[in-house]
Amino acid sequence: MTPQAYVQSKAAASGSSFYYTFLFLPPARREAITAFYAFCREVDDVVDEVSDPGVAATKLAWWRQEIAKAYAGGPQHPVMQALMPHSARFGIRADHLQQVVDGCEMDLSQTRYLDEPALKRYCHLVAGIVGEVSAGIFGAEDGVPIDEPTRRYAHMLGLAFQLTNIIRDVGDDARRGRIYLPVSELQRFDVKANELLKREPPWGYSERFVALMKFQAERAHRCYDEALALLPSEARRAQRPGLMMASIYRTLLREIEADDFRVLHQRIALTPLRKLWLAWKTNWKER
Repeated sequence: MTPQAYVQSKAAASGSSFYYTFLFLPPARREAITAFYAFCREVDDVVDEVSDPGVAATKLAWWRQEIAKAYAGGPQHPVMQALMPHSARFGIRADHLQQVVDGCEMDLSQTRYLDEPALKRYCHLVAGIVGEVSAGIFGAEDGVPIDEPTRRYAHMLGLAFQLTNIIRDVGDDARRGRIYLPVSELQRFDVKANELLKREPPWGYSERFVALMKFQAERAHRCYDEALALLPSEARRAQRPGLMMASIYRTLLREIEADDFRVLHQRIALTPLRKLWLAWKTNWKER
């Protein structure tokens, strides 16, 4: 299997909302974002699929070495072999990839976040940086980076996506012993951590829990609004893939709200056809 076929398979198998937006890109940008997304999946899977924290830490350390080797001219993993031909043109730096590993590494040692600033530090690494790199792939030209307003838009949009993921995955994360909802906010709404972790009937869906989740959703919506306000009008065409993702993710968030945040016992998701429709509709609108 070629490196290009490997990353394509990795991206397609994930079933992520992101994958549907890649289909609308020209070949070089599509290849670059597919390889970058495959990298993010590889390091994230280390944390989610390796049960022994020591083994997971060793695997992440290997990825750190692989990033260094790749930027020194000797990539070994097919993901890095697929990504490196695009790194200079689209401004994908080694420190970007290392920061993504930093964020995944936090999951090995931290299962709670004291307050919103602590959560945002985590989101900066696993989502904000990903947003910035993605925006560069969508809009950078021959090594010339995207402008500062577009970078800030991409970072804020990445935060909005991650906050949506956190809301969607409260139950899945609880099964892994993780709670990303800030401790200070659990206390504010009188929601106990053990209620989330146990997910006992009636699945913890108290008025307190719903009020907490509404608060989380309002913050995510503010991030979407702020991100879209930051995007310069002249950059909208190039950044259509990000706008497609925003349409898909915000629709998902509204579906969760409409279902009264029943996320402890199930993972609410949009169908592939609906994701593709939302992506196509946004692409057509932003032509």
